[in-house]
Amino acid sequence: MALEVAKFLDQLINGISLGAIYALIAIGYTMVYGIIGMINFAHGDIYMIGAFLSVIGILVLGLAGASWAPLGLLMVLVMAMAITGVYGWAVERLAYRPLRNSFRLAPLISAIGMSIFLQNFVQIAQGARNKAIPPIIQGKLTLMDLPGYSVSLSYVQILILVTTVALMAGFTYMIARTPLGRAQRACEQDRTMAALLGINVDRTIATTFVIGAALAAVAGMLITLRIGVIDFYIGFVAGVKAFTAAVLGGIGSLPGAVLGGLLIGLIEAFFSGYFSTAYKDVAAFVVLVLVLIFRPSGLLGRPEIEKV
Repeated sequence: MALEVAKFLDQLINGISLGAIYALIAIGYTMVYGIIGMINFAHGDIYMIGAFLSVIGILVLGLAGASWAPLGLLMVLVMAMAITGVYGWAVERLAYRPLRNSFRLAPLISAIGMSIFLQNFVQIAQGARNKAIPPIIQGKLTLMDLPGYSVSLSYVQILILVTTVALMAGFTYMIARTPLGRAQRACEQDRTMAALLGINVDRTIATTFVIGAALAAVAGMLITLRIGVIDFYIGFVAGVKAFTAAVLGGIGSLPGAVLGGLLIGLIEAFFSGYFSTAYKDVAAFVVLVLVLIFRPSGLLGRPEIEKV
């Protein structure tokens, strides 16, 4: 009995830490959809770029002889968020703004093209081989210690959870209490009326893309610290799962994105622990299909009512 409890707790910790990363990426999807009603399919690749920037920054600081890890990681994080923010602005400026008033399929095709471009750009610039870094944050807290099996909470997992909770709290406050948040909510409801009321719609939408890209950079750095190995293809895989999380929780809903990310992470972890790692993605998508069949708006999403 104790062994089963230990296994359950172990998978629960793994699922929550993984789901927190998916949640950070899913917020970018749900933010963009909420404000312009379109999916940014290049978002996963910006997350991948954030991971590569983290690896480059950590290696540069290591060569420079930086010895205090917290300050070094903070510097790398700020650098990665700033650069990916520029990428997010460029995606909005090049792939979305010129086609905002076109038929809805045009921005979708443009975003997919931008995703392919970013993926191949990183492959050419950094090479197709995996990139690895040595463990930066080591150590763990042992929660259960049984003969032949122990449950621990690593310091990296603690960092992931603390960072995610802090960002969620800050972002929720920004949406609810700041002028930018009010402008975003106004643009979400009616961009034409928001413009008539003096809101700079283009700047608000571009800022939303930048914030989403910065959150993706945080997720990229966290996954780099967690697994230590990345490649140019991780953006597609994580992007699809984060998009699944956003749809599962309710696309356009910030709490839904967080809930969906945690659920996808837990489904993967428990399916891997109790069944097979080979089919963990299948399990996550099966749950998504069932939710879309029985609740198309997602778990926390509200069905759209078209007024005529």
